[in-house]
Amino acid sequence: MRKELLATILVLTIGGWQMHDASAQTRLVVSLTIDQLRSDYIDAYSPYYGSQGFKRLMREGKVYQLVQFSFDAKDRASAMAALYSGTTPSINGIISNEWLDRETGRPRNCVDDVAYMGNNTFENTSANLLLTSTLPDELKIATNNQSIVYAVAPFRDAAILSAGHIANCAFWINPETGKWCSTTYYKDFPWWLNDYNTQQGPDLRVNDNDRVNRYRHLLTTPAVNDEVNRLTEELLAQSNMGKDDTIDFLALTYYAGTYQHQPLQRVQQEMQTIYSNLDHCVGDLLDMLEQKVGMNHVLFYITSTGFTDPIYDDLFAYNIPTGEFYLNRCATLLNMFLMATYGEGDYVEYYYDQQIFLNHKLIENKGLDMAEIQQKASEFLVQFSGVSEVYSANRLLLAPYTERTERNRNGFHRKRSGDLVIEVLPGWQIIDEQTQEKKVVSKAVIPAPFIILNPDFKATTITIPIVAERIAPTIANSIHIRAPNGCSLLPLAE
Repeated sequence: MRKELLATILVLTIGGWQMHDASAQTRLVVSLTIDQLRSDYIDAYSPYYGSQGFKRLMREGKVYQLVQFSFDAKDRASAMAALYSGTTPSINGIISNEWLDRETGRPRNCVDDVAYMGNNTFENTSANLLLTSTLPDELKIATNNQSIVYAVAPFRDAAILSAGHIANCAFWINPETGKWCSTTYYKDFPWWLNDYNTQQGPDLRVNDNDRVNRYRHLLTTPAVNDEVNRLTEELLAQSNMGKDDTIDFLALTYYAGTYQHQPLQRVQQEMQTIYSNLDHCVGDLLDMLEQKVGMNHVLFYITSTGFTDPIYDDLFAYNIPTGEFYLNRCATLLNMFLMATYGEGDYVEYYYDQQIFLNHKLIENKGLDMAEIQQKASEFLVQFSGVSEVYSANRLLLAPYTERTERNRNGFHRKRSGDLVIEVLPGWQIIDEQTQEKKVVSKAVIPAPFIILNPDFKATTITIPIVAERIAPTIANSIHIRAPNGCSLLPLAE
């Protein structure tokens, strides 16, 4: 009798587990990365939300309120690469949206690749400069390429870096035409997208009078998130994503950047519009996934790029220390110093984005010690007004661990970064003397969220800070695949 009872309990337990597992089995992972999303802004604009967007996520999701990246000098591309590869630029190679190519002496976009033509664009694009696998890559490998993987984003870099190396396709908006476009790097460009562009393309809803920049303006307005949703709905209708037991992956990107780089106190109404629209789009997306797939079969999560574009406060008016820093002037004076020390020659080969590239060939031909020159150059540059610290490549690669050095080391790649990395004081403006473009330095931490909505994750809010590079292994663990190959961190504990 006792054995029969135990057997019955065992059958019911296993059967119940199997029934629960079948009803809640994940068929589709949906990653929504919201460029420049801030946790504090989500809270600040909550009175303007409906019940089915952020409020639903806060009510039903697992919410990590404080996500920090393990490196400084983030931008959209470096953050996206870190989120999907689970590692830092020092490993995945994406140090920024653009970096200086030593071979040509010119800036190179992180997804440029002349080997691949564009679909509906003249841009040549691939993911080949991303040096590690990504979460969607590992899913493709785990399912023997049976998983369907697509990415939809307003921006080219976001689409490619979230799609990874072996996605079916990635789509972004052509800033010249306002049409959705892609690259021949991916093999499954869908026939229906051309019809969609003709009948429902984003350009058909743009009323901007600026004929030159009208579509570029679209990319940084709340309307672009609606366009991402529209194409996502068409993609789900035209594909088999989420319709069988093989897990598929859909990587989406929204935009939530600061309105025209203005301080918040000047653009409160505009930011309210951005976040209320964002809430509406998130709610619409969740409803769409419920109707097309069923939320029991969806692992949905939101991340942020964890930075904001520079905000041009008038610091002089508030008596806050500030100043102007010119990299070209630093480079010229450094070259004069090195000539006075080591003899004639162009020791500074290039300068770009707070980095100085030394002339390796000249230094080698003169029989000079590179580490010594980097050290002397650092000691010279750190004396300039506005310079907080100067890190040489030798120091970043070989120096003993400190928390500050480690953050800079994580953002440095030995083949793509300069020989000298200049850290400028907060509040100072970095000015490009040729273009007169300005970048205001800020070291302030941007509170970014990580939100998961899935039956396997208990609804709760966590205020303990986590590092962004643990997100990829956490999602990988939850769908029982290995983490990306550059990721050395453990998943977050349930």
